[in-house]
Amino acid sequence: MPKQYTYHGYTAPQLQAMSMDEFILLLPSRQRRTLQRGLTKEQRTLLENIRRTKQTQQEQQQKAIVKTHARNMIVLPEMIETTILIHNGKTFTAVEITPEMIGHYLGEFAITNKPVRHGSPGIGASRSSMYVPLK
Repeated sequence: MPKQYTYHGYTAPQLQAMSMDEFILLLPSRQRRTLQRGLTKEQRTLLENIRRTKQTQQEQQQKAIVKTHARNMIVLPEMIETTILIHNGKTFTAVEITPEMIGHYLGEFAITNKPVRHGSPGIGASRSSMYVPLK
């Protein structure tokens, strides 16, 4: 039997059964403070969309997919088993929410910069390349 993931001693179904106030007390201080101050309009819309798509997912037997720009949203237990398309500044990155992601920000899972791939230097990049034939 595979090891079941727990967050501060609670399994994913137990976390999903908790009220929001009980769950907030388990979070680290930065996330706890953010959620206690209230959700922004963008974050509330994301939660409503997730709840709506979860209902249709159960009815139609299809995967719940939600698009968002809210990179500062904290992963909550009710988001588990949802695919969220997180905007990284250029495109939407698909992220499947798992129990291990609880308490992290969505933006952590959609990197915003690409690694630099240096190629060969172009013509005129150095003094010696001035005398290199073009063909």
